[in-house]
Amino acid sequence: MVGHSSLDAFLSRHARISLDTSILIYFVQDHPRYGAACASLFERIERKQLNAMTSTVSLLEALVQPYRLQDERLAEKFYGLLSTYPKLQWVPLTVEVADRAAELRARYRLSTPDAIQIASALTHAATGFLGNDKGLKKVQEIECLALDDIV
Repeated sequence: MVGHSSLDAFLSRHARISLDTSILIYFVQDHPRYGAACASLFERIERKQLNAMTSTVSLLEALVQPYRLQDERLAEKFYGLLSTYPKLQWVPLTVEVADRAAELRARYRLSTPDAIQIASALTHAATGFLGNDKGLKKVQEIECLALDDIV
């Protein structure tokens, strides 16, 4: 059961949030534990009740497993749904984002994908980051929430 009040409180503190790859995967695959919470988020995005963005790195990360499994149907499902989802802004990897990511990676010892995700969020005015990586809580520039903390 999702701690809706905790999620609602997090969302109410932020005019704009950024979504990590895990949220997209949980949504598309209707994850048994996180799928309902993610579906609710995407409904809010579609109804313009939630201003959300993600990095194009999310699509890269989401497509790896379907391609590894040679599951073209799943790859098409991810690509088709995510790349066209209404009201979800996709942020490209730019020189500015790369520079900010390098700074964050050096300061917090983040993985390159995590640093790009956080840098994308910060560069595009998100104040909240939703994922499922508790290690990102050490980042001081943005409030990070892990689904495991509320599910």
